[in-house]
Amino acid sequence: MTSGATALHGAPVVSAAGLAKRFGPITALAGVDFEVGAGAVVAVLGPNGAGKTTLMRILAGLARPSAGDVRYAGGADRRSARRFVGYIGHATFLYPQLTARENLHFTARLYGVEDADARVATLLSELDLEAVADRVAASFSRGLAQRLAIARALVHDPQLVLLDEPFTGLDPVSADRLAARIDALRGAARAVVLVTHDLARAAALADRAIVLVGGSVAFASSGAPRSAGELEHAYRSALDAA
Repeated sequence: MTSGATALHGAPVVSAAGLAKRFGPITALAGVDFEVGAGAVVAVLGPNGAGKTTLMRILAGLARPSAGDVRYAGGADRRSARRFVGYIGHATFLYPQLTARENLHFTARLYGVEDADARVATLLSELDLEAVADRVAASFSRGLAQRLAIARALVHDPQLVLLDEPFTGLDPVSADRLAARIDALRGAARAVVLVTHDLARAAALADRAIVLVGGSVAFASSGAPRSAGELEHAYRSALDAA
């Protein structure tokens, strides 16, 4: 299978058609169709090297596809679309010599956030970062840095939230808070794309799931997974059939 469409809930926030990406002789994506509507959470699963991060970077406007195109709500182009995309990737994009509060204020200024003080204070509280708000990011553990990266990605209240392995480094309490945040984003009609190896989290959070194998969509669910076991069966079947 070389393509799979995922259209959910409200009007599309982002859609991709025939998306391909090549790095020299290596094909990272091969003809992926992908669409996420407002108020939807789509889980993207797959083994290492399947093309998941490449897909996320293209959706975030950080990489250009070799073929196909990406369209965003309101007709925004790749550059301007970054203003309504919040991206949490493997890199935190934090400034290590700035404090947590300064990192958030800096990002808020970049996006022209109104009442930045209130927005920063809210995120520091919601991500349980108030006690370390005035420590430099370079001193943070992986878990603290990940929580700050999540706050940074959400500071401008983006319409599309891209989460690439966001639970990495989080303790159970922080992971549960992030899961609740993802549910809240759905309730606020935001579109969420979640890349994860955690099938239990994916089954609990996602309205739909796709499995990428070798840069192609090997499985696309017709609705929300009923259980982690069902999702694991679909995942393993997709890998076996690819």
